[in-house]
Amino acid sequence: MRWGLVPSWFKEDDPSKLQFNTANCRSDTIMEKRSFKVPLGKGRRCVVLADGFYEWQRSQGTSKRQPYFIYFPQIKTVKSGSIGASNNSEDWEKVWDNWRLLTMAGLFDCWEPPEGGDCLYSYTIITVDSCKGLNDIHHRMPAILDGEEAVSKWLDFGEVSTQEALKLIHPTENVTFHPVSPVVNNSQNNTPECLVPVDLLVKKELEASGSSQRMLQWLAKKSPKKEDLKTPQKTESDVPHWSSQFLQKSPFTTKRGSARLLEQWLKQEKEEEPVAKRLQSQ
Repeated sequence: MRWGLVPSWFKEDDPSKLQFNTANCRSDTIMEKRSFKVPLGKGRRCVVLADGFYEWQRSQGTSKRQPYFIYFPQIKTVKSGSIGASNNSEDWEKVWDNWRLLTMAGLFDCWEPPEGGDCLYSYTIITVDSCKGLNDIHHRMPAILDGEEAVSKWLDFGEVSTQEALKLIHPTENVTFHPVSPVVNNSQNNTPECLVPVDLLVKKELEASGSSQRMLQWLAKKSPKKEDLKTPQKTESDVPHWSSQFLQKSPFTTKRGSARLLEQWLKQEKEEEPVAKRLQSQ
């Protein structure tokens, strides 16, 4: 099925012309909006399976958002020998042989092109207010059906009425989560790194290479702007240390005069550097 419900009553010849987003369906308006009320009344209830889902927590005072992977708590098994919330990539990969999938409540519908052709089956995921455990990350979450009994009742449209089925739609606290790398911000990334837990308290210290240290020292001593203003020279400990990788990738610009001085310094450093050392660095 396609994610993003296309109502059966939609009259256009192209489902992409649907003017509103139907990927999610709010539980509090499910009986008000025709796109969801009609398939619900027909008993078109489904369960959407996923390893888990991502949500992004906004950092106060900044535009940065920290991604989290949210999933069912995993049970240690003899086969896997590890628990879902492992802290290293090797243990993390072992749990996938017996992973408990999230079971999210959804609705589906079947759309037939007005001019004839293949039917299109599509679905939407029902959402509810977040549980207390997730409220600090995001205020909404999928409606998760926790356990086989809840799943069976939701799917049994013949025996379980709409009103009874809707009683299953509520937040659940039976979820766990951990922060993950920002690589998940790009939807094209599909690697284990998207799932491996990261430690938000660990800050990587950038170590300066010899060449970048010399350049920073030169900038502190030789800059015409600093000499003209007669500002005190910074000691080596006061100079910020950056890795050469950062300096190569950082898109910064300099004034023309400073650029020429920098070129002269680089040329001089290259000439004074022993041949053996240059070959080694190359």
